[in-house]
Amino acid sequence: MITEQCTKGLEDNPEACRIRQAVFVDEQGFHNEFDEIDPEAWHVVLWEDGAALATGRVFPKQGSDGIWTIGRVAVLKPYRGKGLGALVVQKLEQVAAQHGAKAFTLSAQVRAQGFYEAIGYHAKGETYLDEYCPHVTMTKPAGEENQEEQS
Repeated sequence: MITEQCTKGLEDNPEACRIRQAVFVDEQGFHNEFDEIDPEAWHVVLWEDGAALATGRVFPKQGSDGIWTIGRVAVLKPYRGKGLGALVVQKLEQVAAQHGAKAFTLSAQVRAQGFYEAIGYHAKGETYLDEYCPHVTMTKPAGEENQEEQS
């Protein structure tokens, strides 16, 4: 059974750090993984049988009214393809909705664009580079449900 842990900040959620380090730094080569947003963001970790499998964060977009930013969605390699990424996003959307979110935005790696489209996000604007990796801004209104089946 999949369970979740949700914390504000990373202090009480070391597994979120470990998963992000493994996926974004060790596997994908990003350098600027942890930032000043982490202490203020809500972080979700999915667990199964005592193992942390996936994580992500959400926080209100500065200067906006009701727009929340989802990011750092990561699933450890052995657990990919099981719908955990979609479940992380769904849990993050739920946290934001509890705090009055009206819409969501995220910066998707272009290679993950199809994943986000499958759960209701739409690309907005041109692609851009973030640490030499192509990204695209994607948005979704609050209240639109994620699709049930994800590969």
